Amino acid sequence: MTGVVGRATSGVLADVNINPNDNGLPGIAALRTIVGAVMTVGLILSVLALIVAAVVWAFGSHSANPHLATRGKTGVMIACGAAVITGAAVAFVNFFWHVGQGI
Repeated sequence: MTGVVGRATSGVLADVNINPNDNGLPGIAALRTIVGAVMTVGLILSVLALIVAAVVWAFGSHSANPHLATRGKTGVMIACGAAVITGAAVAFVNFFWHVGQGI
């Protein structure tokens, strides 16, 4: 009985070696282009949000409206955070990909 179990598990313990490739599915190049375009739109919207939030912050500060000024400050931080995340998305994914490969 031990010989049968030993032979069955030896086939299961074989190493699996699968890596991502560019030629597995059609349209990978187009998808890569679309993702790049979405990143560009995200960065443009982050700049727009930063400008609007800075205007709100300035208007709130100069009109003695602390609530509006605080909303503007929050908007500036959110816009900057969105730009950082959008710009670093590829680096984040690559970092965690390499961490996963090390396990």
